[in-house]
Amino acid sequence: MEQLVQQLAAGLSNGAIYALMALALVMIFVSTSHINFAQGEMAMFSTYLAWAGMQSGLSFWPALAVTVAASFLIGISVERLVVRPLRDAPHLSIVVVFIALLAIFHAFAGAIWGFALKAVPSPFADWTVVSNPYLGPHQLGMLAVTGMMLAAILAFFRCTRLGLAMRAAAENPTSARLSGIPVDTLLALGWGMAAGIGAVAGCLVAPVLYLEPGMMSGVLLYGFAAALVGGISNPAGAVAGGFIVGIVENLVAFLGARFEAATGIYVFGTGEKLTLALVIIVAMLVVKPGGLFSGHRRERA
Repeated sequence: MEQLVQQLAAGLSNGAIYALMALALVMIFVSTSHINFAQGEMAMFSTYLAWAGMQSGLSFWPALAVTVAASFLIGISVERLVVRPLRDAPHLSIVVVFIALLAIFHAFAGAIWGFALKAVPSPFADWTVVSNPYLGPHQLGMLAVTGMMLAAILAFFRCTRLGLAMRAAAENPTSARLSGIPVDTLLALGWGMAAGIGAVAGCLVAPVLYLEPGMMSGVLLYGFAAALVGGISNPAGAVAGGFIVGIVENLVAFLGARFEAATGIYVFGTGEKLTLALVIIVAMLVVKPGGLFSGHRRERA
């Protein structure tokens, strides 16, 4: 029972990161009706910026703050220079552009910083007073920071005039423009926020995965699965989906290990976790494309 509780707790910790990535994907989708396949590589590139800041003498949190600001500007630049000119382009063209952006960020990171693994120190190493048998200090820290971030972001969209305006601009741009809302500016702001959210996710997961150009590929898959589980157009649902995916992947791996111990037959383990994410993606697209928590979504005008 104790091992099961430990796996569930670790699933919550992982799910917090997946929730952040899912939320970034959803923010882009509701404003453009497209999936940003470069979201993980943008987060990885931002993590390298934070690492470079720490190498120059900054501690983790100041480096993260500078990185989030820089990522915000990168996100706005991508929207202004790449996405906006393709507003009326065919869907396939936009998918190809996003894949090209993925390759560009990946190649730039490798060319600038190399492809060798780099260690990123955990900002929660001194949290020994709150450690417990189920979660280590870094896992607790990730859960705490992402929980506060997710609560602040959801409150921003539900309780502030700017957040409500962004939701209106994403849901019905034509009506929003007629109401005097600067739609183009708010959509660029959404891209900037998504890039900043991805930067936080990358910086928090880097001490666990080690920093290298392919670091966020798996996290992006989990985030995509989480967004589909919760509803690709539902920010709150995407957050819930992140925690669901985190718990399910750990629980299935745990049950697979128990089954192997009891029967000697290997069916599923830690090495197949990414496969599980792909299975979840396919299953949601086939069975319930709108997600578990999404309602009716209007088409963008």
